[in-house]
Amino acid sequence: MRVFPWGFWLLCVASAPARGDSGSKARSCSEVRQLYGAKGFSLSGVPQAEISGEHLRICPQGYTCCTSEMEENFANKSQSEFEAMLKESGRSVQATLTAQHRSFDSYFQDLLNKSEKALYDAFPSMYGELYTQNVKVFKDLYSELRRYYRSSNINLEEALNEFWTRLLERLFKLLNPQYHITDEYLDCMVKHAEQHKPFGEVPRDLKVKATRAFIAARSYAQGFLVGSDVVKKVSQVSLSHECTRAIMKLMYCPHCRGMSSVRPCNNYCLNVVKGCLANQADLNTEWKYLMDSLIGVADRIDGPYNVDTVIGTIHMRIAEAISNLQENKDSITSKVFQGCGNPKISTKGSSSEDKRRRGKVTLEAKSSAQALEMLVLDAKGNLTALKTYWITLPSSLCSKKVMASSASDDKCWNGMTKGSYLPQVMGDGLANQINNPEVEVDITKPDMTIRQQIMQLKIMTNRLGNANIGNDVDFQDTSDDMSGSGSGDSCPDDVCGKRLSKSPSTRQPETNAIPKQSGHGVNGASSRSLPSASLLLLLSVAVIAAQHLWR
Repeated sequence: MRVFPWGFWLLCVASAPARGDSGSKARSCSEVRQLYGAKGFSLSGVPQAEISGEHLRICPQGYTCCTSEMEENFANKSQSEFEAMLKESGRSVQATLTAQHRSFDSYFQDLLNKSEKALYDAFPSMYGELYTQNVKVFKDLYSELRRYYRSSNINLEEALNEFWTRLLERLFKLLNPQYHITDEYLDCMVKHAEQHKPFGEVPRDLKVKATRAFIAARSYAQGFLVGSDVVKKVSQVSLSHECTRAIMKLMYCPHCRGMSSVRPCNNYCLNVVKGCLANQADLNTEWKYLMDSLIGVADRIDGPYNVDTVIGTIHMRIAEAISNLQENKDSITSKVFQGCGNPKISTKGSSSEDKRRRGKVTLEAKSSAQALEMLVLDAKGNLTALKTYWITLPSSLCSKKVMASSASDDKCWNGMTKGSYLPQVMGDGLANQINNPEVEVDITKPDMTIRQQIMQLKIMTNRLGNANIGNDVDFQDTSDDMSGSGSGDSCPDDVCGKRLSKSPSTRQPETNAIPKQSGHGVNGASSRSLPSASLLLLLSVAVIAAQHLWR
């Protein structure tokens, strides 16, 4: 009798259809039937035992418990479940950023509201008609400050200058009721105001400190909203067809293969998810810059810019300025008369002089510095934790959602059967997926939605970088960014809804290189200069236009 070589038998065994586990008897499909039904599908037509898998288009074509219809249903289910995982993870980041914005916004608005209320409570008794006849001037100031903080299209320095000009005109007339002072005379007086300094150094000092504090606070609040909006829009990006197939193979093919208890290999899962989220990972660099920039501005808010003291004591600085004008009324009036001439004597008398009061400033401000310190500390902790969100997302999804096995497991689902996974793990980002063994990725066609969001991150980082050094840039461009953001301030419509009529700003917006942001916020020197916001917006338009070419 002829004996066949051992090699022939080994070849026959190797070419025989695999069944997942050893054994010639077709195994039961009860586990897959239970899973399929639990996912909401009908069990009609679902095999009771394994069948031949030549009909499969995604899963390995060995013995299987899945029909073509089941494979298609599982593929659609895996896509929706994976997209839900992404959105859930994104919602967690959104919730963190939104909570930080809400906390700071509430603190800042409360600070401004308390200052305004303190002014309304104390000024009537302190200044009498000097206040009661000029209530609107003070209301308009706080209204403008709120509107600037909410990113309205105004120039903060102009708003402050306008306030002091209007206040001086009205107080000068009230302090000199015996004279008939015309509008032309007031114009002359205002021209000499800088020389005479009727309010002392308060206007200049407050303008410097308040503008830095408001610029930092506004950019800081915007940064959280922009970050949250970027995550929201990126989380809505659809999966590619190749990604959907790979996710199905990762999540449900082991069930079809009769290996429901076998978890996916960790490195296999990482390659699948990195291929699917290749474009998302490209957000990492600009995302880190944004987080670092927010941390840098947070240090300014609780440090050199002293937001708590500056904003919380605006009413006190105004009182100080008014008192300075009262105390130096005679010398200031004399200087104005010298420069503008003597006005005519009024025939109405000087009855208001008797009602005018000269109250000594006794206002006090309750410090909330500790509350701000805690807010900043909490924000910096959360921002630091979010820095690597986009590049750690694959490992987070694989370990917490897909429930992949440990990296050392050699009896895991590797996409074909139970065993070890040999291919190396790909790097992060689109360019590194050129040789991804699990997901076919066209690295020449970046996702346009994500590229647009990268541009938004750059623009916001540029604003924060300028805010960090006290520069207010592109204030005309920010009005749309936070519209509908729900700042939630409690000022009434008759206060916030009004706006002073102002001439266009003559101050040219400044654009500065952003200080070092890699790992150290924006406090150090930097070799990385970001373009101006205007240039970035032009680039954004170019990117959008290029979308049609790529298609």
